[in-house]
Amino acid sequence: MSLLHVFGFGLKLGHLLWLLCCWVAAMISKNCFNNGEFKNTKAGLLGDSGSKMWFKCWDKISSYNFKIQHHYYQYIGSRRVSKTWWKKLLFSWVIGWTLSSIWIYCYMSSQATEKMKETLASMCDERARMLQDQFNVSMNHIQAMSILISTFHHGKNPSAIDQRTFARYTERTAFERPLTSGVAYAVRVLHSEREQFEKQQGWTIKRMDTLEQNPVHKDDYNPDFLEPSPIQEEYAPVIFAQDIISHVVSIDVLSGKEDRENVLRARKSGKGVLTAPFRLLKTNRLGVILTFAVYKRDLPSNATPNERIQATDGYLGGVFDIESLVEKLLQQLASKQTILVNVLDTTNQSYPISMYGSNVSDDGLEHVSHLNFGDPFRKHEMRCRFKQKPPWPWLAITTSIGILVIALLVGHIFHATVNRIAKVEDDCHKMMELKKQAEAADVAKSQFLATVSHEIRTPMNGVLGMLHMLMDTDLDVTQLDYVRTAQASGRALVALINEVLDQAKIESGKLELEEVQFDLRAVLDDVLSLFSGKSQDKGVELAVYISDQVPEMLIGDPGRFRQIITNLMGNSIKFTEKGHILVTVHLVEEVIDSIEVETESSSKNTLSGFAVADRCQSWKGFRTFSQEGSLHPFSDSINLIVSVEDTGEGIPLEAQSRVFTPFMQVGPSISRTHGGTGIGLSISKCLVGLMKGEIGFVSIPKIGSTFTFTAVFTSGCSSSREYKSQQINNQSNSFSSEFHGMRAIVMDPRPVRAKVSRYHIQRLGIDVEVVSYWKQCLSSINRGNNAIDMVLIEQEVWDRDLNSSTLFINNLEKIDHGTPPKVFLLSNSINSSRANTTTSGVCNLTVIPKPLRASMLAASLQRAMGVGNKGNPRNGELPSLSPRNILLGRKILIVDDNNVNLKVAAGALKKYGADVVSATRGIEAVELLTPPHQFDACFMDIQMPEMDGFEATQRIRDMERNINNRIQFGDLSVETYNNVSNWHVRILAMTADVIQATHEECLRCGMDGYVSKPFEAEQLYREVSRFF
Repeated sequence: MSLLHVFGFGLKLGHLLWLLCCWVAAMISKNCFNNGEFKNTKAGLLGDSGSKMWFKCWDKISSYNFKIQHHYYQYIGSRRVSKTWWKKLLFSWVIGWTLSSIWIYCYMSSQATEKMKETLASMCDERARMLQDQFNVSMNHIQAMSILISTFHHGKNPSAIDQRTFARYTERTAFERPLTSGVAYAVRVLHSEREQFEKQQGWTIKRMDTLEQNPVHKDDYNPDFLEPSPIQEEYAPVIFAQDIISHVVSIDVLSGKEDRENVLRARKSGKGVLTAPFRLLKTNRLGVILTFAVYKRDLPSNATPNERIQATDGYLGGVFDIESLVEKLLQQLASKQTILVNVLDTTNQSYPISMYGSNVSDDGLEHVSHLNFGDPFRKHEMRCRFKQKPPWPWLAITTSIGILVIALLVGHIFHATVNRIAKVEDDCHKMMELKKQAEAADVAKSQFLATVSHEIRTPMNGVLGMLHMLMDTDLDVTQLDYVRTAQASGRALVALINEVLDQAKIESGKLELEEVQFDLRAVLDDVLSLFSGKSQDKGVELAVYISDQVPEMLIGDPGRFRQIITNLMGNSIKFTEKGHILVTVHLVEEVIDSIEVETESSSKNTLSGFAVADRCQSWKGFRTFSQEGSLHPFSDSINLIVSVEDTGEGIPLEAQSRVFTPFMQVGPSISRTHGGTGIGLSISKCLVGLMKGEIGFVSIPKIGSTFTFTAVFTSGCSSSREYKSQQINNQSNSFSSEFHGMRAIVMDPRPVRAKVSRYHIQRLGIDVEVVSYWKQCLSSINRGNNAIDMVLIEQEVWDRDLNSSTLFINNLEKIDHGTPPKVFLLSNSINSSRANTTTSGVCNLTVIPKPLRASMLAASLQRAMGVGNKGNPRNGELPSLSPRNILLGRKILIVDDNNVNLKVAAGALKKYGADVVSATRGIEAVELLTPPHQFDACFMDIQMPEMDGFEATQRIRDMERNINNRIQFGDLSVETYNNVSNWHVRILAMTADVIQATHEECLRCGMDGYVSKPFEAEQLYREVSRFF
C-alpha cells in the first residue's frame, strides 16, 4: 500500500462525480434527442456545422473520460505498489519530521538567544551611555573650574581664591559633577621657587610615590608623616582641595609615577587626561584622576606643545571613585532582570584593569560596550552579563515537540487511513463478490419464478380453456357446478402465481408502471362486474361513486390501478356479511376545499344504513393534506383520492400494525376461513407508492373498515405528448345519445344511496330527480311540466309497504296526460325481488340488479323502453357489440408448440366466428405469412423449438418490409400481391411470461400486442378485435 492509494481515493471520488455529471448530461441529451427538441434547438441556434462541432466535442469529452478511467484503474486502482514502499515512506516521514523538529528547536532557541542578546546589549549600552554622559558633564565642569582658577587665582594679585573659598565652592557645586569624588588644584613650582613657596604656604612639599608603594588604611593616614618631595626641576604641590580630599594638600603630584605622566600629558596636549586605575589615598578604593592644565593666558588652538608647557601655571584634577559611582548609577537603573556590570581599563589589551565588578568568568551571554571618557590614550569598556543563567527555551522545546507529535499523529492517521482504505477495498471487493452472488441469486430466483410461472401457466391455460369450452356444452346442474368449482380453483391458483410474481418484482425493484390512456369509470365498472356475483349471493350492496370533477380519461397504469381496487374490494367482500361496500373517487382538491363530500359515520347517511368507520381518520397522516401540501405542481396532473368502505368484521386493534406486512394474516384461522396469501395489501401499498401516492386505513371491530389511498395520474386530454392507447370496454358514451333528454325519478330515502344511483343514471345522459316518499314521486309526475320517462324505486322502499307500492302502480296507470313512466326496481337480490313482484301482482315492473354499472343499466333500459337494440344481452354485454359480428369470416393463424393451447385458442376464436388455422413451429408461421396470404391476424407463442416467436416475427417483418419497398419502387406488381401495397399482418404474442422485459421485447421485434397465459376467450377477442 502506498501514498498513491490515498491520492487515488480522492481521484476515485472525483472520478465518480465526473461520471455522474457525464451520465446526467448524457441522459439529458438523450431525452432531448428522443423528443427532437435538442436537434431542433441546436439546428436553429448553431446550424448544421454548429451541431457537428457539438457532436465532435461531446465525442472528445467521452473519449477523454474513458482514458482517465483506464489510466486510473491501470495505475491507481491496481495494487502494483508493495506495502514495503508504504513502510519506507512512513519511516522517511517520521525521520524527516524528527529532523525538522530538531531544526525548529535550534532555530527558535537561537532566536531566543538573539533576543536575550539584544536585551542585554540594550541594557548595557544604556548604562554605558549614561555613565559616559555623566562623566562628560563632570569633565566639562572641571574644565570650567580650570578657567576659573586661571582667572581669579593667577590673573589677580592678590589671589581671590584660597583653600577655604575653593573648598566651599567645590562643595556647593558638587551636584554639577555627579561622578567626581573630589577636586584639587596643584600649582606649578620650579625648584628655584620651592623654598620661598614652602615658607609662604607654611608646609613642606611631600612626595607621593611612597604612598603608591606602601598604601595605608584611611584611618592610619597622616600627611605629617609623609616624606618631603625629592629635589627635581619642578614640583606640583596641591594647594587647593575639596574638603573630602583635603588630605592631599601639600602632596607633589609630580612625585608619583601615574600622576606625573598624567600631568605632563595634560599640559602638553591641553586636554583632559585620565590616569590608569589606582588605589586612592586614604580610601584605598580604585579610582582615576582627570587632569586639566591651567595656563597663564589663553592659548590659540594651534599652540605648540612647548608653548603650552611654558604657559602652564598649575594642574586641576578631579578624583573619580569608580566603584561607588557605578554602584549609584546601577541603583538608578534598577530592573526586574538585573545584570552584572564590569568596567575595565583596556589600554593594555593583554592585561586589562578591572575598575568595577568581579573578575569571575561566566560561560553565559556577555556584551561589551565601549566607553569614551575624552582621553584618546586611555581605553575603557563596560562588560555586562545576566546575573542568572538564561532559562531553558521552553517555547522552542514545546513547539518542536508539539510539531513532532503532530507529525507522528498525521503519520499514524495516514497509516490508519491507508490500512482502513485497504480494508475498505478488501471489504468492497468482498461486497462486490457478494453483490454478484446476490445478483446471480436474484437472477436465478427471477429466472426460477419465470420458469415456474411459465411451466404452471402453460398447463393451466389448457385446464381453464378446456373447462370454459366444457361449460359451453350440455351439462346438468351437478356437472356445471363441478366445472365452475374447478374453474374457480384454477383462477385462484393463477391469481396466487401473479401475486407471488408481483411480490418478487417489488423486492427486486423491477416493478414498473405503464403509461397508457384509460377510462377510470370503465375500469371500476369492470371491477364491479367481477364482484357482482359474490355481493348478490351475500346480499351485500356493492356500489361505486366517482365525482363529476374527475376527468373521463386519464393516463397511467390501469392494470395496476385495477389490481389495487381489486385487492381492497376483495378483502371487503371476504369479511362483509351484511351492509354495503362503497368505493368513492374524488379529486384531492375537493376533499381539501370541502370536507362535506365525505360520508359521515352516522347510520342515517350511509349506503346501507349500517354504521361505518370515519374515513377522515384513514387519511389522517397523509402528507397530501399537510400544510406543505404535496399536490402535484404540473397543470395536467390529476391527484385522486380513492376510498373503499365496508361494514364487515373490522380489523382487531392488535393486528392493525401488521396489515401491510407481506404474508401476514390478521389471525391464524383467517386463511383457513377466507383464504388468501396475505400479500395483497402489501402489493397494493407498493403500487400506491409507485403512483406517488399514500395509503392508510381506519378500522373499528364489529363496525367495519375504510381503506383510502391517493394516486397521481396525468390528464388524458393533454395532446402535448403521444401515448399508446389501451382500449377498454366502455359503452356508456354510445348510449348517451339514445337516452339524452329523458327524465327519471329515483325514489330512495337514503341520500348516499340515492346519490350513487343518480351518478350511474346521469352517465347515460338522463336528467335525474331524487325523492324520498311515494307522495313526492306522484306529485313530481303529476306536475306535467316535463314528462317523466322512468321511475326507479329502491327495493327497500318497495318491500317496506307492498300496499303502497301497488297503490302507486295503479295511480300511474290513471295518469291522463301522456304515456305513464316505466317503473324499475333497483334490487340487490334478483330472486327475492322477482318473488315480491310476483306476489304483489305487478307484471310490468322491470328489475335492475345491483351493483349498478353503465352497460347493465343501459341494457335493462333498452329492453324495457324499446330504445336501440332489443335483443337479449348475455352477461351484461350488448347484442349490437357481439364478437361474432366482428370476427366473422376473419382468418386467424395460431402458432404454438403445445397442442392443448392450440385447441383452447382455436376453440375460443371459432366460437366468435373466426376461421382458425393452426401451426406448431415458427418456420411454418413464416411460410404461411409470406405475402401474399389471406390471414388477418396471428397469435404467436414466444417459446418454441427451432425458431422462437421473436425470430419468426422479425423474419416476417423483414419480408413485409422488403416486399413493400419493392412494390413502392415498382419492382413488383400490386396485382400479384392481392392489390395490397402495404403488407402488415397483426401479430400478437401469446406467452406465459408476464415479466416486463418480455413485453418490451415483443414490441421491439415488431409484434402488435401481448396476451398472457392462461387467457380467457374474451381476452383473445378483445386483443384481436381492436384491429378490426
